[in-house]
Amino acid sequence: MLRAVARAHCRTGVPIMLHSYAPEQLARRQLAVLQDEGVDLRRVAVDHVNDTKDMEYLNWILDQGCYLGMDRYPGLNLSARARTETLKWLIDAGWTDRLLPSHDCSLANPLTFYPPDVQESIEKLNPYGYLYIKKAVFPQLREMGVDEAILSTLCINGPRKFFEGP
Repeated sequence: MLRAVARAHCRTGVPIMLHSYAPEQLARRQLAVLQDEGVDLRRVAVDHVNDTKDMEYLNWILDQGCYLGMDRYPGLNLSARARTETLKWLIDAGWTDRLLPSHDCSLANPLTFYPPDVQESIEKLNPYGYLYIKKAVFPQLREMGVDEAILSTLCINGPRKFFEGP
């Protein structure tokens, strides 16, 4: 399937958002396949990367030219705060224009059905739904010293650059 995605990308130029699994560094193998098929990795976003705090791995992905989909807020295996600290570290390292914060977590999806006790736990983790980034993550980043221009890049300029291409 990954080869088919790569071949479709090479014909259309449409960017690739790569579903990955950071704890096992799956992107290392996935990116090798995409490269083998001739994909320009500057057109790839590796998603779910904020499931890890392994900076060597995250820097490796960025060094390949990819974007990072910081998209598991508020998340389950790492705290939301740990995810935001990782995001801040990457901002400080100069990667702002290639970071794509978003949700992609069923905790933010009101259409996902859960038993009532599970739903209650979910609502405690994410009382803001789709506004979680705006109401929880960005205030934390501001407290950490991130200015509004960087937040704008995270929301507007970085995603625009990803979708429009290099």
